[in-house]
Amino acid sequence: MAGSRGYSGAELLRILRRHSGVEVILLEHRSDIEHQAGPLGQTPAKTIAATPEAIADEGIELVFLATPANASIELAPGILAKGVKVIDLSGAFRLGDAETYSRWYRERHAAPALLSEAVYGLPEFYREKVRGARLVANPGCYPTAANLAIRPLLEAQVVDRSRGVICDAKSGMSGAGRHPTLKNSFCEVTENFSAYGFSTHRHVPEVLQNCGLGEREFTFTAHLLPIDRGILETIYVRTQRVEQAVDLLSIYEDAYAGEPFIRLYAPGKAPDVRAVQRTNFCDIGFVFDAESQRATIVASIDNLGKGAAGQAVQNMNLMLGFDEREALL
Repeated sequence: MAGSRGYSGAELLRILRRHSGVEVILLEHRSDIEHQAGPLGQTPAKTIAATPEAIADEGIELVFLATPANASIELAPGILAKGVKVIDLSGAFRLGDAETYSRWYRERHAAPALLSEAVYGLPEFYREKVRGARLVANPGCYPTAANLAIRPLLEAQVVDRSRGVICDAKSGMSGAGRHPTLKNSFCEVTENFSAYGFSTHRHVPEVLQNCGLGEREFTFTAHLLPIDRGILETIYVRTQRVEQAVDLLSIYEDAYAGEPFIRLYAPGKAPDVRAVQRTNFCDIGFVFDAESQRATIVASIDNLGKGAAGQAVQNMNLMLGFDEREALL
């Protein structure tokens, strides 16, 4: 794996250390090597250069790229050319075409041919495609929770789309990444709560692309919580042809029957962040008012778990033929 020093990469390394079927090899892709301290007795993972030749010579079957999007775009083509599978945790390959990528990431995509090949790694929707993929784009954290909460209702055609879908999303600070800025400094974050990314958040097109919503139908605002990890999204929709709360519950139960990492709550109950921290679960609850046809859905995940590293391991398990739950339960 490349990128073990970021928050998602560090969480990925932690999960992989307890996986029974893999050996972790770190790929060094930066010149400013940062040596991290570890406890006595812990054997450090083997480290090799992040070059296609070194990866092939080592006999590596799959590479995780927990790197910034520009680094992933640079590294992925050469790795794939050596017959090695790739799971990318950045936004480099999540969007379906170069024009959409350029609009939301505000830069030209240097490997546009891979955009149409990459499989969006949300197993609950694309499990069979993930199994056969050689390049998987691990979803963003906000879209993971939003898509899992919204798409079953849209597919059941019980959302009045003319009234719009509103997603009010909050994330712990690790979702902002490790790179230091004024906005994520301690004094700016502690005892505070702030909104950001109005109308321009890069995760918006992932929701549109995977739920089938139009841009005018979806309103998304992200917020930073003064906690280290966890996401909670409150989603507001107006429904149609829904008589009682159990009708919505039945839709979710049908959509996620047998899914190992989706947990549903009884109508009128909702998850909180603490319920999912350090897990790969997505918890979904809702409140429904029949008179107004208003449904308020609450979805919660760990942004480093189901929103990043945990989901990446779930995808790896599918791609390499392991039990999908290995190292995640």
